Amino acid sequence: MLEIRWHSRAGQGAVTGAKGFAEVVSHTGKEVQAFAFYGSAKRGAAMTAYNRVDDKQIINNEKYMEPDYVLVLDPALVMSDSIILNHKESTTYILGTNLTRDEVLEEAPFLKGKRIHTVDCMKISLNTIGRAIPNTPMLGAFMKVSQMLPIEEFKEDMKLSLKKFPQKIIDANMDAISQAYGEVS
Repeated sequence: MLEIRWHSRAGQGAVTGAKGFAEVVSHTGKEVQAFAFYGSAKRGAAMTAYNRVDDKQIINNEKYMEPDYVLVLDPALVMSDSIILNHKESTTYILGTNLTRDEVLEEAPFLKGKRIHTVDCMKISLNTIGRAIPNTPMLGAFMKVSQMLPIEEFKEDMKLSLKKFPQKIIDANMDAISQAYGEVS
């Protein structure tokens, strides 16, 4: 089973990202879960969202997991050691920050020895979508790092997930996904 934990602040789109990811993955025939845990449930409060993906029915509905991937949307949360909670040696971290990998390791020594990738999801979302909602850029980076689905296939399915939005918003999100896919290091 593949487990993914998202760290963000309420309002940054982690729940929507986790649900959109789940919808796309469900089209592949896999079983998938998407759920969230809100602390104080106020905009800007730290929160987590979760995905599980498996070839067989998922019966575990607990938030506890040993994630294969940790996606951190908010740059300030990159410096919180809570992102490594229940990690395993093989956990891969995709960090939404304007810092380089070396700068992150200097500022957050608890990440030394971990598999980390960085991408400035905030900048990408502001430049493409016009708002600080870094969920779709993070999904683009995740597709690059995980190689779970070909990027064009992922984008086509993601367009279906975003169909309730105006075409301008869908196009901006596709640009954000593509840009993050190209920029993640």
